[in-house]
Amino acid sequence: MAKVTELTAGLAAPIVEAAGCSLWDVEYVKEAGEWFLRIYIDKEGGVSINDCEAVSRPLSDALDEADPIEGSYTLEVSSAGADRVLKKPEHFAQFTGSEVDVKLYRAREGRKELTGVLKGYDNGNVTVELPGGDVTLEKKDVAQVRLHVSF
Repeated sequence: MAKVTELTAGLAAPIVEAAGCSLWDVEYVKEAGEWFLRIYIDKEGGVSINDCEAVSRPLSDALDEADPIEGSYTLEVSSAGADRVLKKPEHFAQFTGSEVDVKLYRAREGRKELTGVLKGYDNGNVTVELPGGDVTLEKKDVAQVRLHVSF
């Protein structure tokens, strides 16, 4: 049986596209004893609350009809955000050349977080340009990569 996130992505993709957006990611997580189904959308120029509503209402109806999830959950539709997490190869391809924050599972040279320019992505391995030069981090060492936001 397909995972909840895969089933939901299949249902959500045409609804998201009909709203003029693209599907960034789907998460199904348990927090504080409650289940949350989170749909992250993206759009050139940014996502508005109206975009989220245009996806949320028909997606809620589609999920009720398909009923792919046992039990209760909260559906949330939101923007991927300025500091979005990069997870899929296409995310890394889209943002190659952008500044990213990389969280590591274990400290490297005394640091568990690095900020640099994303240079490449290959099968989970991430190459980042740091002040001392390019560094390739193995998939097993990378906890998370997200876009860096400067204020």
